[in-house]
Amino acid sequence: MLTSANLTIRPSRAPSPTARSRMTDEQEKEVRRELARLRQEHRDLDAAIEALADSGRGDHLTMQRLKKKKLAIKDRISVLEDQIVPDIIA
Repeated sequence: MLTSANLTIRPSRAPSPTARSRMTDEQEKEVRRELARLRQEHRDLDAAIEALADSGRGDHLTMQRLKKKKLAIKDRISVLEDQIVPDIIA
């Protein structure tokens, strides 16, 4: 079961446009590994939230914390995806 002890959220910083163009193959691989890890964690949190809701054992505060963590992970995923495939204004 997830507890508040493992609800750490890393701050995210969006890279500058010049940093995107200077990403090496190794850096891109690292970003992709981090994306895979975060996506799995996001799915795990979704399953945990659903299990707590279905069991009726999850208190409101725990559910809110898990949902907040899930949203923070989703935001971090968006930042990392933008590093790999930046928005191009056509």
